[in-house]
Amino acid sequence: MAKHKIAIIGLGKITQDQHLPVIDKSGDFEVAAVVSQRGLSHNGVPSFKTAAELYAAMPEIGIVSVNTPPDVRHAIAREALVAGKHVLLEKPPAATLAEFEDLKAFAEAEGKVLFATWHSQFNPAVDEAKALLAKQGVRSVKIEWREDVKKWHPGQDWVWEPGGFGVFDPGINALSIFVKILPFAPFVKAAELTYPANRQTPIAAKLVFGSAAASAPALTADFDWREQGDEKWHMTIETADGKKLRLYKGGAALEVDGKLVVEAPSEEYERIYAHFADLLASGKSDVDGSPLRLVADAMLVGRRNVTDAFDW
Repeated sequence: MAKHKIAIIGLGKITQDQHLPVIDKSGDFEVAAVVSQRGLSHNGVPSFKTAAELYAAMPEIGIVSVNTPPDVRHAIAREALVAGKHVLLEKPPAATLAEFEDLKAFAEAEGKVLFATWHSQFNPAVDEAKALLAKQGVRSVKIEWREDVKKWHPGQDWVWEPGGFGVFDPGINALSIFVKILPFAPFVKAAELTYPANRQTPIAAKLVFGSAAASAPALTADFDWREQGDEKWHMTIETADGKKLRLYKGGAALEVDGKLVVEAPSEEYERIYAHFADLLASGKSDVDGSPLRLVADAMLVGRRNVTDAFDW
């Protein structure tokens, strides 16, 4: 079968680190064009400054991957749907819940496939943890997602602006795993959000979750962008029958009672695009907004703390 021709909108760090290399070796897709305000290109394919220019010049491209910062993602995705394109959205899918719900409803009305990706969910270790918790129940989950913002977002001031998510940009990856593995829906009960004195989004957050589960499991999260040294992308879990699980390496590895049971190569984006190909074949969308909803709720109930100014 011929590969799907896809256009990439936004050639920032995540596109260059993940999307482009993955698509280049994909059996399902090939990059046919890019949209870059900076005029960047890839392998000599046509490059356009705006999506409108792309759609006018190459109407035969029916699929786009939108990898811009979240605050402009809604308008770009809606423009693509109006132009009759199927759309893949880098996470988070939008800057607000209302924008997300609008895209979800509009894609359905237009009969187009919309895929809101959560890359950290696409790990075999996450699937195994989900299966274990479905059988054995949950006593507690403790999330620790700590990294150095200077390493992962060097000089990217947009993360500190309204709509940039701050520490929830990586933290939402943990939340996407969290909502997938739990056999019940969590909700935010309390949050402490720590903001640099000169920035508009938090550099750290501590969350406490509740649920309607009769066992009243203890559920917490600790996100921090000031971690030095190695990243801490893990969660420790205790099942109702006392088993100790550790899901780590961003969801790529799982230990049960100290024994490694699953560890797979970091191929999240390969699995994302394989799933997208399946969605296109079936004509179905995949649009889960629950990780975004948890972030929004943390902002609603969170207590604000202020810390030292942050500079690059």
